[in-house]
Order: sequence, then structure tokens, then C-alpha cells
Amino acid sequence: MRKTIVCLALPGVLGMAGCAGVPPLAARQQYADSLAAQRNWTPLTLEAGPFALRTYVPARIRPADMLTLYIEGDGLAWITSSQPSSDPTPTRPLALQLALAQPAGNAAYLGRPCQYGQAGQGACEASRYWTRQRFAPEVVSASSEAIDRLKARFGAQQLTLIGYSGGAAIAALVAAQRHDVVRLVSVAGNLDHQTWTRLQRISPLSGSLNPADYRSALAGIPQWLLVGDADRIVPRQVADAYADGFPAGRQPAVRAFPTYTHSCCWAEHWAEIWTALPAPAGRP
Repeated sequence: MRKTIVCLALPGVLGMAGCAGVPPLAARQQYADSLAAQRNWTPLTLEAGPFALRTYVPARIRPADMLTLYIEGDGLAWITSSQPSSDPTPTRPLALQLALAQPAGNAAYLGRPCQYGQAGQGACEASRYWTRQRFAPEVVSASSEAIDRLKARFGAQQLTLIGYSGGAAIAALVAAQRHDVVRLVSVAGNLDHQTWTRLQRISPLSGSLNPADYRSALAGIPQWLLVGDADRIVPRQVADAYADGFPAGRQPAVRAFPTYTHSCCWAEHWAEIWTALPAPAGRP
């Protein structure tokens, strides 16, 4: 059976809740910039495929063999259950907060296509890349291309990929295509969007790749699935369904945090959570 680890808690549907009072785009961008600046991180924009992806990296980089890369969630994908957002830039970039809270080692942040002011331009002219095609092949390819450039910037040889929410799907799909990912961590991750859309009774993500279809390519990568038992946006059943589909003895470990929701309290306690994760041991 799949191994489940229950952790003691430390002292909307995704992007579909009503969004009254959502900050304007400029305020959302300024908020991310200010978070990064507090830790002396700087923004970069990487052209990758048809997209321009926002990243944040430390202003001073000490090259090291290992890079931990944090991939953002779906952001503000929807205004209502039937109206897509005009710009998916997150109101709270939780993956950025996680990256900034990492207590040791090199870390970098990668936003998603069409976030941070790219909506309405080029490939992001329509909302498909933050709604039904959020995990499209070209999205995965562009993300992997940006990761190559970040890896080179840090002089890294190996990667730990950490994805939050929909960013976990991108992390898994990228890892399935690479040979340098030695650890994959999902935080409240949507790793089986077919199970997710069925549970939430919403339309399928047509045109999106599904990480659950790539289990054979992912079985050799150590994976940790961090879930909140109080998460109503990506319920724990999604991680369980994904993990249960792996061969016996190869299932990813699921760590459950009883009081955590989709957004609380990952960033607040990330230093402790990250430190408790087993160190990457490489791929077989």
C-alpha cells in the first residue's frame, strides 16, 4: 500500500471563488517585487517558447551543484465559476514565499506563463493558458527551457523541483522529461487533474497534460506529496489517487498536515517543513 505519513501541525475551488476586492495587477506585481526585495532577490524575465516567464533569483549567487526551484500555482485563473480572470498573476505568490523561506542552499522562483503582466500579449492574448490548457505541452516545454537557463545561471547539475498547487503539475510534467531532477515535492499539488475536476464537478482541462499519465517516467524520482487535510481547493484525495496509481513499493510518500488548508500554513512554517524533508539521494 501507499505509505502515508501524518505530521502534527506546526504552531476558494482554485481561483474560482468570488474575487471581490482583488488587488489590481500593478499592486499584485508590486507585492511580489517587495517580497523578493526584502530578501535581496531580483526579478528576471526569461523568454521561453511563446512565453515570457517571470523569475526571481538572489541578487548574489554562489554557484552550487544543487538548485531548488519553486514553481508558482495557477494564480488568479478565474473571477467567478464562469468568468476567467483577465490576468492570472497571483494575489499571493505562495511559491515565491516558500522560495524566500528556504533556510539553506540555492533557491529560485519560476512564475507561470501569462502571469506578471503578460496576459493579453502574444500567446497569452486569450485565457486558455490559465484555464483549460494550463498544463499544455507548450507550457511544459517553455517551463523546462526556463529551468535550463536558471540551472546554468546557478552552475547547478541537479534539481529539486517544488511546485505549489497547479505548479506541482508543471513540476511533475517537467521532471518526467528530464534526467537531472533528483527530488520532486508537491505542496497542495494538483497532480491528477482528471480526479480533481471530477471531485470539484467542473469541466475537464482539455488540452492539458496530466501528471498521473506519466507515472512510469516519474517512478524513479523520490517524491514527497505535502497535503492539507483541511484543503477544499485541491483535496487530499487528488494526491492519494495519484500516489495509489504507482507500482507497489514505488508510491510517493504523502505527508498530511491536519489543520492546513490550500494556502495556510505552508509559508509560515516552510523552514521547518523543508528541513524535515529527506535529502535528495539521486536517481537510480
